[in-house]
Amino acid sequence: MSGNTAVLQRPASLQAGAIEALLTADPDLKAERARLLAATWSGGGLSLRGAGRVFLPDRPGRPEKPELVAPGKAPKRGIGTPKGRIALIHSLCHIELNAIDLALDIVARFAAQPMPRSFFDGWMTVAAEESKHFLLLRARLQALGADYGDVPAHDGLWEAARETGHDLTARLALVPLVLEARGLDVTPSLIVAFEREKDERTAAVLRIIYEDEKGHVAVGAKWFRFLCRREGREPGEAFRELVRKHFRAPLKPPFNDRARASSGLTPGFYRVLSPLGN
Repeated sequence: MSGNTAVLQRPASLQAGAIEALLTADPDLKAERARLLAATWSGGGLSLRGAGRVFLPDRPGRPEKPELVAPGKAPKRGIGTPKGRIALIHSLCHIELNAIDLALDIVARFAAQPMPRSFFDGWMTVAAEESKHFLLLRARLQALGADYGDVPAHDGLWEAARETGHDLTARLALVPLVLEARGLDVTPSLIVAFEREKDERTAAVLRIIYEDEKGHVAVGAKWFRFLCRREGREPGEAFRELVRKHFRAPLKPPFNDRARASSGLTPGFYRVLSPLGN
């Protein structure tokens, strides 16, 4: 890993550290900074915000590769061929890099919101775990003779941040309760598929990700309900209203109802938003 001494410098505040990590283009260095920031914050001694004016980035720092393309133009992914397997793992790796930035952005962008410290504790834990996921998946790519950046990727995930930058309740509805919850739906079948192909190492990485993602959805559900109570809104109704406004697409079944419910996201929230409507 990078020996850049700048990584070891204590940021002026949690918000400043989150912005610094967001702007970092090198993905390994971004992950390292996010993990170190989470550890420093949890150890105490960091203020949430500094005294000066803060400039939030419109986009996170990114390496020159991968090339970003429209979602429909991303390479076909599948486990049955070496090329398809690399494309699939690469897409998961790209998702996790975006997830680091989404967790950092929620801390940086909403640091001035009147939220308990435990809100920021939760999202820095998420940022650290997403960093772990990215590094594990990148290591798998490298073990297969590839690397992150080798395969074109799409930029759709960051659209959720751009769409909800003005509204914390909407951000929680879209990112953990739609995008991360989708991971709970699809990851178990991916684990089975990699096991079928005798790729136990990738399956083991996905098991780690799956268990951590349950906690990420739970963090989102907890604070979404908190904000709804504070705003006097019924959580399920507010979720459906925000998803219809900002996501503009039906939620795709099948749903992993058990994992979603264990994370605080019960079927009444989302089933009516699927094409089947129940």
